[in-house]
Amino acid sequence: MRRWHIGFLGVWLAACGGARPKTSEDESRAKMLEEVNRGGAGIDLADEYRYNDALAVEKYVLPNGLTVLYLEDHNAPVFSYQTWFRVGSRHEKDGKTGIAHLFEHLMFKETKNTPEGVFDRTLEGMGARVNAATWLDWTFYYEDVPTGNLETIVRLEADRMEHMILNTKQLEAEREVVINERRQRVDNDPSGKLSEVLWELAFEKHPYRNPTIGWMKDIEGLSLEDCIQFYKTYYAPNNAVLVVVGDVDRGELLRHVSKYYGQLQRQEIPAPEDVFEPRQTEAKRSEVRLQLGSDRLIVGYKAIAVTQPLSAALEILNEVLFEGDSARLQRALVTDGEIATGISAMVPPFRYPGLYEVSIDLRPGHKAEQAEEVLLAELKKVVEEGITEAELEKARNKLETRFYRQLETNNQKAHGLGFWETTADDYRLLFTIAERYRQITMDDVNAVAQEVLRPGNRTVVVARPQADTDPVGADPDTSVD
Repeated sequence: MRRWHIGFLGVWLAACGGARPKTSEDESRAKMLEEVNRGGAGIDLADEYRYNDALAVEKYVLPNGLTVLYLEDHNAPVFSYQTWFRVGSRHEKDGKTGIAHLFEHLMFKETKNTPEGVFDRTLEGMGARVNAATWLDWTFYYEDVPTGNLETIVRLEADRMEHMILNTKQLEAEREVVINERRQRVDNDPSGKLSEVLWELAFEKHPYRNPTIGWMKDIEGLSLEDCIQFYKTYYAPNNAVLVVVGDVDRGELLRHVSKYYGQLQRQEIPAPEDVFEPRQTEAKRSEVRLQLGSDRLIVGYKAIAVTQPLSAALEILNEVLFEGDSARLQRALVTDGEIATGISAMVPPFRYPGLYEVSIDLRPGHKAEQAEEVLLAELKKVVEEGITEAELEKARNKLETRFYRQLETNNQKAHGLGFWETTADDYRLLFTIAERYRQITMDDVNAVAQEVLRPGNRTVVVARPQADTDPVGADPDTSVD
């Protein structure tokens, strides 16, 4: 594994480009930046990367540590404005899970300068599309907005980064919302419940074992002081990345960012504790009873982090096994085997090794063990025999096509830049994805299959239909093979 990793890493980073001669555009930009900084802004052009004539990204950094990624696109009079924070559920302490997600809700409440409800009404009035998300490694907020509203967006976002009003009323209102969300998406949803059981069982030490929405007892116990401290610590300029893509003038953007964010103070961001998950050598199992019409099987394998170049090999392997009508497991379980109604798999997009998660919904009358037998037989075959050249080329083509389709809108481009800058500390890696699919060899795929799909690396959760006499949410039975 180490030999392929090092060899491919060189290709991966080489694609990020090198020095180029200065142009008149560079001189114009330098003059603009000099004018912006005359008032003492101190904004620095930290990096730039040109993928092609249509995709050229500039990275600016303010003295307080705020990072700004700017991608100019005047094809339509709209832009996407995203704020990414380097904080997610893996940064939470034991007993305080769910606070990152709770805070995502609180950020839409009241600020010192914006009464409750004004933020939403202002954005609705300009026709903006607004949302936010929290996961294991990050939290982000976005607005997709018509051109001409830049200063308003910058002002509102800077305001809630600096002046959130946190009080008992706000906390209790959003706590109840999150509690109900957990009941709906986890406690009363078989898919959510199974995934939660799987990750907690698979991981012994790493904080990835905790659900992003939080454990119910932790959500109920979060205090106002917890929230205030979390906000002061993590919602700081030196922990944030602004991503602006679309019909926006560079100089106007930097002047507004300097005006509204420049006075924010950097904070001491605690480094996450280095927690190393021990290598799993024995399969783990659990069984639960849920409100289902038939059995369901979910299997997780500890898998390579997305920050590692060979994660592309796992994506290719997943295409061969699960994606599309001709995929091996689709045929074996659904199309030809006819024992399952549907299958899905997720390659983990996380900074650290996560779970390669496989889910199988059984047809009525079929047991999870039947699906598990077929699954393990197909995985054993791919480990022992590898994939074919035809499968490799087909998977490459599908993944490359999907990648380019995910760069069609301003929002998609901004999301990709923000994701890679916060998850891997380098937005430029977004532009290496297509090439790294091309560089993956059959040996790479086979090596990843042999490591990830080891029998002792497997965690299995079986869900049975709940009998009338079973208590709701019965505790799972767990064991290690």
